[in-house]
Amino acid sequence: MKPVKVRNYHIDNNVTIYPLVDLFAGPGGLGEGFAGVCGEEGKIRFKSIVSIERDEFSHQTLRLRHFLRYFADDEIPDDYYDFLSKKIEFEELISKHPVAWEEAKNSALRITLGAESHAYVKKIICDRLGEADKWALIGGPPCQAYSLVGRSRMMSKPGFENDERHTLYLEYLRIIADHRPPIFVMENVKGLLSATIEGRSAINRIVNDLTNPGQAIENAPNDLTYKLYSLSEEGLADGDVDPRLFVVRAEEYGIPQARHRMFIVGIRGDLRVRPGLLKKLKAPSVRDTIESLPRIRSGISKVKDSYESWLNELRLISQMDLSHQLNGSLCDAKVSAELGLESLLQKRFPSFTSSVTYRQLKPTHPVLESLYDDRLSILTSHEARGHMASDLRRYLYAATFAEKMARSPKLSDFPIDLLPNHQNVELGCSGKMFSDRFRVQVADQVSRTITSHISKDGHYFIHYDPTQCRSLTVREAARLQTFPDNYFFAGPRTMQYHQVGNAVPPQLAKQIGEIVAEVLAAI
Repeated sequence: MKPVKVRNYHIDNNVTIYPLVDLFAGPGGLGEGFAGVCGEEGKIRFKSIVSIERDEFSHQTLRLRHFLRYFADDEIPDDYYDFLSKKIEFEELISKHPVAWEEAKNSALRITLGAESHAYVKKIICDRLGEADKWALIGGPPCQAYSLVGRSRMMSKPGFENDERHTLYLEYLRIIADHRPPIFVMENVKGLLSATIEGRSAINRIVNDLTNPGQAIENAPNDLTYKLYSLSEEGLADGDVDPRLFVVRAEEYGIPQARHRMFIVGIRGDLRVRPGLLKKLKAPSVRDTIESLPRIRSGISKVKDSYESWLNELRLISQMDLSHQLNGSLCDAKVSAELGLESLLQKRFPSFTSSVTYRQLKPTHPVLESLYDDRLSILTSHEARGHMASDLRRYLYAATFAEKMARSPKLSDFPIDLLPNHQNVELGCSGKMFSDRFRVQVADQVSRTITSHISKDGHYFIHYDPTQCRSLTVREAARLQTFPDNYFFAGPRTMQYHQVGNAVPPQLAKQIGEIVAEVLAAI
């Protein structure tokens, strides 16, 4: 057996490998991107010394990825691929590589940040940093309470204003005050722009606190200040800054997804350096990103599923008088003909609800190149969900509409027979609320934002191919988030969706990491 080649990590202040502390790490999207930043001769620029996540399954995913990073990219052990293909169990994988597993356990920690864990976390970070003075702090507090969708659901709940997810950023701030990082990157949702905390603008309060941690954190050093920068717009956050300055539109930087998030870069006030900006890059489309994945069909929920029963349920749409109900609209002739019985009988529908077949491609887009792994023999997490029969027909209609009209239909575009039996359907049809209840990810555009809501239902994440008639799989969502195909997500499928939806796209994180590395090199 040849010796295992490991990453050449050596941290001191005279080389270009920087310690990284990652808070609220989730399944590791931000850290994955930073881990991919390379300098001269392909040398790694960052080593994650502490990654903290409290969710059980996200932590399992994160810890396994830390295990994998112990090895050089071209020397990942065959055992890992045997684990993915279920030739060996997880316990056997880690037992064969005890040193790598011990490192992963030491760096990927399951901790709930708060007053109870503060002293413990402070000691861990101090011990791991040692004398290093060039390092980075990254992460984003849980953001459901800030998100537009989250707030619409939670506003009516008692204690919303006191929800811990409003103030967990203070834990991030305490760690800044404790350890004085030369640079930090804080990520959060765009909904933060309109959120309030105790009647005050959340973003303005956070900007003020991050600029002067001593004013927000008890016993913080009074001399500690930060200058805040945007990654997408020139300018420094002085005074009454327009908080939209911090919004990064991922699709403008090569990510196949219209994901708009806030990234605040803070540089310690005593340092005379400023970060560069992300460089614009045309994004691949949804089709470019996921078309190479095997075609699979959805299942039928709440009844016994079979290919024949699934096809029969779909073909019932041909018995609806769609043309009459669409009443001469622009989509009438194009869509009605596609959903007639003769046309449906000629279509080639996939018969399986999952597939492990892995098709290798060599895409030219730099973001997509990073997703493929030529050592991967099987695909994981490519399994379709089941849907109610009535929703199958809605998905079939919606995907056909999008295929012909190059946009996802609104509820007002649906024939009456396909409208859901929902109390707000009339308001939806009039465009007043939930008008896009069924949202297709249009093939030749970037996808809409992949969110954690994908774990609850698939209505907002309908595949563009009418013959598959389903919502996106975990693997498709992961690709649109730019996770590599060899990324293993732990836990049941619902929790895998949740992890993917909440993560930072690794390929966007990599671009951010390159900017952070340049700042640290200039200090």
